[in-house]
Amino acid sequence: MKKYLFLAISLNLALYSCNKDDNPAVDDVDLPPIITTEVLKSDAEAYALGNAVYGPLQTLSSSFSFLLESHTETTISFEGAETAGGPQASRLETTPANSYANKLFNAFYNSIGTSNITIERLDSSKVTAKLTQSTKDLVKARVKFTRALSYLYLVQLYGEVPLKLKQADAAKNTRVSIDEIYEQIVKDLTEAEADLPLFDVIRSNPSKGAANALLARAYLAWGQNPLSQTQVEAIKSSQTDPAPSFNNERLQKAVEYADKVIESGQYALESDFNENFGVTAENRSEEHIYTIHHDGDSKGDAQGNHQTHCPFTERFDLWTDNHIGPADVTIGDRFHDGDSRKLFSFVTELYNADEPLGTSPQTYKKYEYKFPVTSPRYGKFIHRNGYTEATRTLAPGSSSGQPNNINRIELRYAELLLIKAEALFFLNRASEALPLVNQLRQRAFGNSSHNLSTLTKEALFEEWFLELSFEQKQWTNLTRWKNLIATVKTKVAAYEYYKEDYVDEAAVLAKAKSLYPNIEDEAVNAAFFAKTYKHLHAKTTNIAGKHYRFPIPTNSGINQGVSPQNPGY
Repeated sequence: MKKYLFLAISLNLALYSCNKDDNPAVDDVDLPPIITTEVLKSDAEAYALGNAVYGPLQTLSSSFSFLLESHTETTISFEGAETAGGPQASRLETTPANSYANKLFNAFYNSIGTSNITIERLDSSKVTAKLTQSTKDLVKARVKFTRALSYLYLVQLYGEVPLKLKQADAAKNTRVSIDEIYEQIVKDLTEAEADLPLFDVIRSNPSKGAANALLARAYLAWGQNPLSQTQVEAIKSSQTDPAPSFNNERLQKAVEYADKVIESGQYALESDFNENFGVTAENRSEEHIYTIHHDGDSKGDAQGNHQTHCPFTERFDLWTDNHIGPADVTIGDRFHDGDSRKLFSFVTELYNADEPLGTSPQTYKKYEYKFPVTSPRYGKFIHRNGYTEATRTLAPGSSSGQPNNINRIELRYAELLLIKAEALFFLNRASEALPLVNQLRQRAFGNSSHNLSTLTKEALFEEWFLELSFEQKQWTNLTRWKNLIATVKTKVAAYEYYKEDYVDEAAVLAKAKSLYPNIEDEAVNAAFFAKTYKHLHAKTTNIAGKHYRFPIPTNSGINQGVSPQNPGY
């Protein structure tokens, strides 16, 4: 297992804080290359230099949730004061100083900069004969893959950005066209694919499957004609979505690259949806195509994956706000009760293995999450035991903390099926897309009873949500489909917590007592729901065309001087 070691810097990361962005010792540093000499003397040094590209990406596994999930209809964030980065994003009041927008932008460019250093040093005439050609080829392929991944996120989140492909470009701050960026993404991934192995059991090592899957993702986004700076400027204050448009040639490329992965035979859907999640699935699930590796905060990680902790912050202290969680109790209603994805995606009850009640059969104390007493939880990254009735049981010892050594799933086979289905649908080949969607539904329900007979655009979009809930895909989906504004306004306005019943703490208590006459005031998390009400109303008030992008950061690191700012910020 590769380790991400930075020899000239020490990052002191506190164990259970999700937001590292307020720590200037971490936030404003430009990570140095791992090798200080210009000469690579061995294969081991080449691998070490190449592995440095992954460290900045490790710092983002939690940040994706706070920025991307919170900018949709699905999620609210209460970590820190209301002025902190998460709550700011939750209310759609993100500014150029937002900690998460800054962190993602800078980390991607840190990884890109290390990729550029690696490529130039491997191509240098100073490289000794002790480096084998196969090592040079593989390391270059891996860093090109990672550079492409970084640019794909940058162009989707920020639009036109500077294209830095050499060490000499480090100070370059001129934004280039979206097409130029996608052309470079395709070039990097195509070249990387040629020298990557067909498959790697360590899924955090890029493979041909990962490169082709990422090409399919990139072509799907590019094929739906991302908005230019000028187009965003025209709608920055509007609450009407722009009209969608398509490039059929690029959509066809998405189909072709998805087929390369499918036809490789290296990946498949897990028979049980829930076998995708948890530490036990890592490098074992046949559905995982590419992951970001995590050893955890205490194991030398650049930063552990706090997706384990942030949606389940105080474990069984039901009256303490989670750092991040579902925006409404009705989100669970989007899942059919027979859909196996519901139980892991949207948690309404859990059993604590540290509080056994009996042994014949073994039972545990049950905790319920129900409005307007306590809030439901996102459940995919909560560590549990098995999956029967005990699927709802936390592993012993978990009540004292959630380990953050869980890998971030960047690409899994289910997403690839949806990528291909979406591309086919918009190529007017819905009949070919239908069986791909039904593969997911068959797995979800255990039989064909809920298979679709026809595929509509609305059903396709909803399948993305049901399959990939809280896997940080919803915002990029909504902006790709150009229905971000309508989705936020329509769905949020229909929420339970949007009602005047939750306008303040007194109203919440009255609502709770109307449902549960004997409930004690202190058993109701009234402040949480009153704050949720304010966030939901802020979402519908603030959502506008400018939210098709995040602001270019202005207050730290390597981003200084990039202009112009994105419209509306």
